[in-house]
Amino acid sequence: MIRAATVNDVAEIRAMIRELAEYERAVEQARATEEQLRAALFGEHPAAFALIAEDDDSGDVVGCALWFPSFSTWTGTRGMHLEDLYVRPHARGGGHGKALLASLAATCLRNGYERFEWWVLAWNEPTIDFYKSLGVELLDEWTVCRLSGEPLRELAAKVPSAAVPTVAP
Repeated sequence: MIRAATVNDVAEIRAMIRELAEYERAVEQARATEEQLRAALFGEHPAAFALIAEDDDSGDVVGCALWFPSFSTWTGTRGMHLEDLYVRPHARGGGHGKALLASLAATCLRNGYERFEWWVLAWNEPTIDFYKSLGVELLDEWTVCRLSGEPLRELAAKVPSAAVPTVAP
């Protein structure tokens, strides 16, 4: 069963984020706290949204998907960026990942989103194969760019604070 996450799912969501980070060999980078996730997912202005996959027999939480809206200047429409898709190892192969992705695709269509995009690590062949089986197009011509930490602070320091526009979250 796939359902929208509730505030009561925050601890499980955080646990699955850490499990995913461990699988992706980057657990030290998964620093989000329950308080941060609660605010991001269920605050006054949510930054992201989540779905939960439950085992039909036991009702146990076996997976989740976290996403947020994006925008394409080319199409002039919103899209969906899938930040995390995770199914716990014991539940893999049971259709939960496909059900989460299908629910997200249906959300895209219902909301008029023209794009549903996410990243996958190049070494994660089992997941890439799964995505290919769904007809996913891998965009080899694009490279993900990230600016964080000290380089982000150094670049931002080049702008006088009075010149930084105020943007609503």
